Order: sequence, then structure tokens, then C-alpha cells
Amino acid sequence: MPEEFPLLNRRQLLLTGASAGAVLALPVQAAPRNRRMGEAGALPMPAPGNTLPPPLPVHDANKTRMERGWLFHEGDIGDPVLDSHNATYLSVKAGNAQGAAAIDHDDSDWARIRLPHDWASAQPFEESANVAQGYRRRGIGWYRRRFALDPADRGKRLELHFDGIATNATIWLNGSTVAHNWSGYNSIYIDLTPFARFGEELNTIAIRVDANAMEGWWYEGAGLYRHAWLVRRAPVSIATDGVHCDPRRGAGRWQVPVAVTLNSVAREAATVTVEAQLLAPDGRLLTRAETPATVTPLDEAVATLMLDAGNPVLWSVEAPTLHTVVTRVLVDGTAVDERRTPIGFRTIRFDAGEGFFLNDRPVKLKGVCLHQDHAGVGTAIPDSLHRWRLERLKAIGCNAIRCSHNAPSTEFLDLCDAMGFLVMDENRQFNPAPDYMAQLRWLVRRDRNHPSIILWSVFNEEPMQGTEAGVEMVRRMAHEVKALDDSRPVTAAMNGAFFEPNSVSSVVDVTGFNYYQNDYDQFHRLFPDRAMTSSEDTSAYETRGAFHSDPKAHVISSYDDEAASWGDTHRNTWRKIMERRFVAGGFVWTGFDYHGEPTPYAWPTISSFFGVMDLCGFPKTATDIHAAHWVDDRPVVAIAPHWTWGGKEGQPIRLFVTSNAETVALRVNGRDLEPQQVDRIMGNEWTVPYAPGRIEAIAMRGGRVVATAAQETAGPPVALRLTPARSVMAGDGEDAQAITIDAVDARGRHVPTANLPTRFAVEGAEIIGIGNGDPNSHEPEKGNARSLFNGLAQIIVRADRGAGRVSLRAEAEGLSPARLTITRRPVAEVAQWPESFGGQALREWRRSPASATKPGPDAAPPDGDNNSWAFTRAGTGAKPDPAGNWRAWRTMVTPWKRIAAEGGMLRFREITGRAELYADGRLLATKDSTTAGPLEARLPAGSGARTILLVVEGAGITGPVTLTVE
Repeated sequence: MPEEFPLLNRRQLLLTGASAGAVLALPVQAAPRNRRMGEAGALPMPAPGNTLPPPLPVHDANKTRMERGWLFHEGDIGDPVLDSHNATYLSVKAGNAQGAAAIDHDDSDWARIRLPHDWASAQPFEESANVAQGYRRRGIGWYRRRFALDPADRGKRLELHFDGIATNATIWLNGSTVAHNWSGYNSIYIDLTPFARFGEELNTIAIRVDANAMEGWWYEGAGLYRHAWLVRRAPVSIATDGVHCDPRRGAGRWQVPVAVTLNSVAREAATVTVEAQLLAPDGRLLTRAETPATVTPLDEAVATLMLDAGNPVLWSVEAPTLHTVVTRVLVDGTAVDERRTPIGFRTIRFDAGEGFFLNDRPVKLKGVCLHQDHAGVGTAIPDSLHRWRLERLKAIGCNAIRCSHNAPSTEFLDLCDAMGFLVMDENRQFNPAPDYMAQLRWLVRRDRNHPSIILWSVFNEEPMQGTEAGVEMVRRMAHEVKALDDSRPVTAAMNGAFFEPNSVSSVVDVTGFNYYQNDYDQFHRLFPDRAMTSSEDTSAYETRGAFHSDPKAHVISSYDDEAASWGDTHRNTWRKIMERRFVAGGFVWTGFDYHGEPTPYAWPTISSFFGVMDLCGFPKTATDIHAAHWVDDRPVVAIAPHWTWGGKEGQPIRLFVTSNAETVALRVNGRDLEPQQVDRIMGNEWTVPYAPGRIEAIAMRGGRVVATAAQETAGPPVALRLTPARSVMAGDGEDAQAITIDAVDARGRHVPTANLPTRFAVEGAEIIGIGNGDPNSHEPEKGNARSLFNGLAQIIVRADRGAGRVSLRAEAEGLSPARLTITRRPVAEVAQWPESFGGQALREWRRSPASATKPGPDAAPPDGDNNSWAFTRAGTGAKPDPAGNWRAWRTMVTPWKRIAAEGGMLRFREITGRAELYADGRLLATKDSTTAGPLEARLPAGSGARTILLVVEGAGITGPVTLTVE
């Protein structure tokens, strides 16, 4: 470690790396600008970031987000009773789905929502609900959306993509079932081309989600919790996940084999040119190749190319340099389709004796396991919040992520590529049957271009791992993986059966140890040629901000003394990994707390205690421990606990210091205690009697101070404070960030013992979630109120669109309020497919014979007369008639529930001729022009069937007619 380290402490580094902020908005009794809150007390720290994070890569410009304009109904909706032969006959025909899947189903009173959406995150905690899922009911929900397609899109390949739906889903398009899905973690790709409707007629998506189905023993969320897309591509185009770029190092040079899968919806065979370009990180063209390919109608073809890359800059944890492969389909020299695939040039190797190597250099995996769950938002985590979470891990030296126990989002992997994380990508279901093998193949095809991924994991902790059947299952799954990607090893996260005669460790490339650390040496001795890593370890317990265990209150001390029976403390676990070069590294269970699995307790505890950080991403003592373990390029030091212990004067307090320096000294109220040699893994401890004042840890190297950390005794809270991660947000309607609320004393010091209710309001943004990291709190995670827990709470806001400001105010009784202003910068918005809420389509009409005189407002065919008035449809119009140019157009409609209760808008897209519009005999509106044009009027509220009559002098209804919610 170099001598010229700046004077920094670990928590500064954590918060700097996480772009966390200093005090932007201070209450009346202002804190100094160089002070802020932390789990360990008031610490100096830098100002918040004032730049926007870089955008995520755009892989496919043909994809458009379809995340606004959705309607949601919580609870199931049964199909109507079929009471006739004809109704039964029609119900099983294409396009005639019943109930909430029907095209014209009444969804007028459904809630308008936007995606991503996790309805379980808004549920109350109930003791009778499933403990593993965090005591929240999930149930069944319905989603619907209407959308229009331009007639110019006829002949294109059209797809719908849902990146994740929790859990089992049935999807209908225009009344036909188009997909069933049995996992909450894989994407769903739907070819909508044969079902599509164009022009005036809207398309209707209906999705029934059964979230009662569980795939895991943790909080899984409910609903359309990842991104959704509409995809429009050329008739001959690159298939979804159809590009495989696989950098290989040869004799002193790198090459990139590129395989491109094409598909065609064209009517005839087509020959196209497939081109691949390799771009440098700065966008310069390095090399290109092309090849012809012929695709027959409704079939696939694969084009292969080779790019000579020479000696590019390598991708690494420290410098994650990304190149880009641009793949195009050319027709007569014009590009009709394109993909942009970030790639990284790097070599990986797991050595049975020496561990993991990246670019031929040994790298210890300093990893954490992650569930996709955060306070307030559940599984519907915004991309920017994923980045924030990864930044916090990167700041403590974490270099590896295990996606437990399922495929992550594409955006998460894009961030890992760009930030320099090594990823174990894990399959959810251990099953080689066709449905589940398809999920495994999807995982590999989608993710195999990401340089961050170094391992494919086919299962987690399966009881069949030590059986002949289990071995055969893994053989088949590993074979499928290798057929799609032979550049990465296959592993399995095993919790035993390492020494059984039939053990899956014999048929994987890297044996994953979930715990069983005392078996490392025996396994290595018996199987010296098998590479191994700790795929899951630790399972230690900590309650953030607590330093005394209280089993009755379900509170566990943060001194890193308690762990599950199958695990060990953070310190003991890492020591066993570091002492063995043949163990490639470890993945701590877990990086963040998560809802559900509230081990070792149950109700009223609703979340885990395992996290290095809590549900909100606030640091625990484990954060400091791992920073000392993992940070090698800068000095860190931290001290626990805080120094606010009113009523404990004179009582002994255990002081715990973590550092990566050589020696550390402790100063208590100006008195220097004997320095100690730093124990980087186990930490250093002193016990001193408590006296209010100041404690300070001083880390030294070569006798020189390289880092310090201090705590001061705080007084009673007098004001609130708001601290953002960034002082700017993107005005794209998507950018979200976590904002911290804490209480300060009269000198601006963080009060780590404050546990008081707060409330808040925001303008220029939307509050999408709240939390405080308390595993025993049952407060709602939506809304505008949250109690501080051991000094801290969190608000997650999503900025509105356009330039402006985000203004936040926080209040607590008896304290001065806090105000925060964040600049909202104008940026290019993520394209969203236009919202089309549609309404009731009034398609079927009766039209009177032509007349020279104007019909009256009560015009109607005689009862039982099916002959004198024509049956016609809106948009058809009528030809001139010698008998006259006046006609009456009449229909009956029973308005949807919300329209019946509140009224609605009756909209004629086009009427040709002068017209009068009546409802139940009452004049609503007139059209005086004879030229074609629209007409609309408000239909008053009213139940039952309504009579709509249009009296027209002219061609009549020449466009669609709808009745919509106002």
C-alpha cells in the first residue's frame, strides 16, 4: 500500500463510492457542511455527486418501452357463466377470450399504474401470511393495456417482451392466448405478428398473474416487476438474443467469433448481408467483417463471422474496459436491423490449487449474494437504484456478485460489466425437463455476451445433489450450457454430499461450497484436481445500529458475534477463505438484508438479519469489517459503536476498530490508549468506561497517520436533515434515488439513538418507496411517513419529466423541519410507446332509411323489425340516396361501471355531414359543418342501457366511435 494515502476513513470511502451526499439542506440549527450522519455517528464526508450517471447501453434500437398506460386489478376475475350452446361454441374460438381477458372487458374502474410494478410491496404485514415471503400476501392480479400500431408496421416482425413477471402468468393478445409462463425470473418473448391489428383498431393485452406460486423461500414480489417492451423489426432481422460475441485469445492476438441468428416473417426467401464491426471504447472502428445469408420464410438461419481484434485493452475489475460489436443486417447496402453488444476482452481460469485467475492474474473473489429486493420498492427496483446499490458494494472492495438464486435483469448485468464486478449467474429450477431446460437455455443465450459473468450455476442446495439421479440431471443441464457457451465453467452451489459416491461435484467444473468450510481441506486433499469456491458463506446476524442483543425484542448485536448454526461470523468466514489459496473466494450471505426469511426469528420480524448492509443499504458494522478485508488500494478505518450512551456513564463499553493499515491507536476524550498491531481480518478491540465526549481511531502505516475515524456524543435531537446521493437528477421520468433522513442535535451531529416518526412531502418527483432498515417494523413502505430507526430512514423518489427542481420537506413533532432541493436536468427521455386507454367501442349500429326530412330524437325501428333499418358498423358511412340525405344512426350501450357512475366522453372520430347527437332523447351536441370532422360530448352518468342516436345529413359515421372515462 503506498505511503501517500490521503486522510480518509472507511465510511467516507463507502459514501464517496456510493455517490452519497453531504448536507445539502440543513434545518434551523444547521450542521457544519463537513459533518453528516452514519450508523457510527457524525463523520466528515464529501459533497453529494453533482453529475448524472452514464446511461445504460442501448442494445436494440427497435425496442420501445411499454411501461405507461397499464391498468391493474388486484384479485382474480372469473369467467362469465356460459349459459347457451352458442356462447360456449364462441368461447373456445380464437379472439374470443372470456372475462378479464376479453377484448371489450370493462376495466374502467381498474387502477392506472406504470411498470415496473410489484403489488406485494404495498401489502400490509400479516402474521397468517407466508413467513418466507415476508408475511405479505401475494395472490392473483390482472393487468391490461391497449395500444395502437401504425399500418406502416404491417409486414414487420412484431414482438412483446416482458423481462420478468412474478410468478405464473397467462398472456392474451386480442382475445387469444399467446403465452404461458411458469417462472418469475425468465423473460417472456411473444411473437405478436400474426395477432396484430393496425390503424384505428386497438390491440389489447391482458395478463393474469398468479403470485401465489412460489419458487423461492424469500420475498419474490408480485406482478410485472421488470421492464416491458414493444419490438418492431424488419421482415428479415436478427433474432432476440440472437448475437453471440465470444472473444478468444489466440497466439498473441485476440479474435471475436460472431454468430448471428436471423429469422424471417417475409413471404419469400431473402438473401441479406450480415455485417459485424468492432468498435473501440471511444467509438473508433477497429475492424469489420461481412457475409451473405439466405433465410427462408418463417425459418431461421445462422451467419458466422470472425473479427480480428489484435491486442485490445483488457477488461478487468479495476478497469472494466468495454468494446462494442455492432451487428447489422443489410439489404441492398442499407441497414434494416442492428444490435450493439458490449464485450470485454478478458481471460478467466479456475485453478484447483491456486484459485481464480483473471487475465492470468490471481484474483480472490470478494463477493456477496444478492436477492432482488429493496426497502419500499420490493422487486420493482429502478435501474438507477440498482446502480446505487452496486456503488455501495464497490466502495467496500466487493468485486463479485452471486445472483441468488435466479437470473437478474439485463440492466443489472450491464451495470456489472461497466463497474467491474465478477458475476455468478444462477439458474432457478433444478430440472432438466423441457419447460425448465428452456429456462436454462434462455438464461445462457441472453447473458453469454456479458464479460462480468464468470460462472454458470445450475442449482442451489438441492437434496438430490448426492444421488445418481442428481448427477444425471446436472450432466444434462451442464451439457446444454456448454452447447451454448463453452467459455465459462459450470458450477453448482452445494450444501453437502461432497464426498458421496454419487456427487454432482464430479460433473461440474467448479465445486461450489455453501458453508461446510471445515470440509475445504478434506475435499482438496481427496480431489486435488477439482477447482472450488465458496458459493455461499457467513449467514451472520446483525441489527443495524444495535450493540446489545435482546432476543425478546428480536434485536441482534452488530459486534459480529452471532451467526446461524450452519454459518459463522463475517471475520471467521473470511479468515478460512483467505488462508487457502485453492479456495477461489467467497460470496457472503448477503450483501443487503431482504424481506422474508427472518432467521433466526419469526413474527413480528419480517426481514433478514444477514446483510452486510440493511434493507435500505445503510451500513452495518459488517460493512466496515469487509472494507478492511477487501479494500487494498486505499487506507480505511472505522470505529463502533457510536458514542451516545446516556445513562451508562462509567459502564464498560466494547470498542471495535476495523482497518487495513499496520497499526491503530485509540484516543478517548483526549487520552491515548496503547496502539495495537492491526488484525485486518478479526479487527481490534478495547474496553473503556463510558464518558460523554469523543473517541477517535487513528490508523497508521510506517508510523504515519493514513486514516482516522471519530465518534462524538450527540445531544437530544432538535432538527431533521435530508441527504441525497446526488444533487442532480435526470428529468426523464425514470431516474430514482435514495434520500436519507436523520435527526441532528444542536451542533449538527447525527443522533444515532433517534427513533421518532417523521413525515414528508415532495414536489417535482414521486415517492415510490420508504424504509428504515428495521427488520421488525410493520410500517407501510408506501406513503409519506416513516419512523427513524436507530437514527436513519430512507425515501426513494423518482423525478418528474423535464427541467426543474425536486423539492422535499421532512417534519417531526418538536423538531425543526428539513428542506432539500435537487436540480432536475433535462435529458433525452427513454422512448415509451404511446398510452391508449381506449374505451368502449360502439361498433354496431342500426341505420334508418334515407329521408328528405330530418328524423326526430326518438327515431327507432319498430319493435321486432330487423329489416327496415340496416345493421351497420361505425366507419362505414352511407352512400347518397335519391330519397334524401337524412338518416338516423342508433345504438344501445350499457356503459362501463365507472362511466355509469361518473359519466364519460362520447367521441366520434369522424362524422361526414351536419349532425345532432342525442342520448336517451336529450340533445348532447351538434355539428354544423358538412365536411368530415370529429364530434364529442359528455354522456351524463346513468345506469343501465343507454340509447345513443345520431341524426345526420350526409354520409354519417365515417370513423370509429368510443365511450371513454373522462
